[in-house]
Amino acid sequence: MKNFYTLVAMMLLASLSATAQVSIDEEKTTTTETRSFDNEMKTQEVDANFYSKAEHRAERAAIRKERNTVDFSANLHGSLTAFSQSWQASGDNTITILASVNFLHTYKKGRFSLTNTASAKFGYNNMKTDVGEDKEKGLWFKNVDEVVLSTAPQWAMVKNWTYGANIKFRTQFARGFEARTDNYNGKAAVSNFMTPGYLDASVGFTYVLPSEKFPLKVNLAPIAMSATYRHDLSTTKDYGVLTGRSKYEGGLSVQLDFDRTWGKNGWLRYRTTAYSFYGWITDLSSMAKFKATEDMPKYKHVVPTIRWENTIDIKATKYISTQIYFQLYYNKAEVDKLQLSSMLSVGLTYTFKNK
Repeated sequence: MKNFYTLVAMMLLASLSATAQVSIDEEKTTTTETRSFDNEMKTQEVDANFYSKAEHRAERAAIRKERNTVDFSANLHGSLTAFSQSWQASGDNTITILASVNFLHTYKKGRFSLTNTASAKFGYNNMKTDVGEDKEKGLWFKNVDEVVLSTAPQWAMVKNWTYGANIKFRTQFARGFEARTDNYNGKAAVSNFMTPGYLDASVGFTYVLPSEKFPLKVNLAPIAMSATYRHDLSTTKDYGVLTGRSKYEGGLSVQLDFDRTWGKNGWLRYRTTAYSFYGWITDLSSMAKFKATEDMPKYKHVVPTIRWENTIDIKATKYISTQIYFQLYYNKAEVDKLQLSSMLSVGLTYTFKNK
């Protein structure tokens, strides 16, 4: 029996040590079809630096402020004088109101610069007259009225020199009369909107004096045009427009600009502009309409037009100021006399500057 168990154990051990071998034949395919897999997941490159919209807006605002300079001022000046009927000395009740607005915008980017200006003045006064029912209440009369718009694109050439164009337009808001009672007596006006209207355009060179204490600009334009418009033909003055509603002259022009502020808070500011135009060719619009004669040649010299404006602003406080204005104007085509205008006013003022 012992030998039997020994035989069985040997058989079991032999079976456990046995192994089986299986061979797999390689199968070759004849198809050449290629398979592709679609990837519907969107990919996006992400910068390592964090992007902030607030920081981006701040950077853009800083760039705009660096390139743009804005200067805005508004003034409201007036005076009132009143007397009772029992007043011992003679006197008339008067009211004077003057409003003015000045705007300056300068844009600079690289060698290019653009300067835009806009200014407006309008003044009324009221005084007693001897005209019928209006004798006691007085009549309103316009004494200051002007609108000026200008633009000047420039490109830098060399140090302190630029070249470009200057365009300026001037007119007024309302009708004007020679005397206070003319409007109530049915007399014709002497001026109106676009009567006169002036358009000055020139191409030339500008020199900027490199001095903060004396900021002077000199514009020399060998090619210039001066236009005068008379839209309302019923006015008593023609302003040199003898035919039609407009007159164009060709020539050259010179303009000087000075603008400086004194004091830590800008309590004193002086602005002046001197403009002169000398025409080589007169009435360009009618050159082709008539034949030149000895009495009326197509080309003739014109007496220079001169316009010199001065404004002094004196600030007593942040919102109270005194303004002194003086203007000299000469245009022989309109009046063969020197025209002068001066004004002193005190009132409210508001100024805004982004720099």
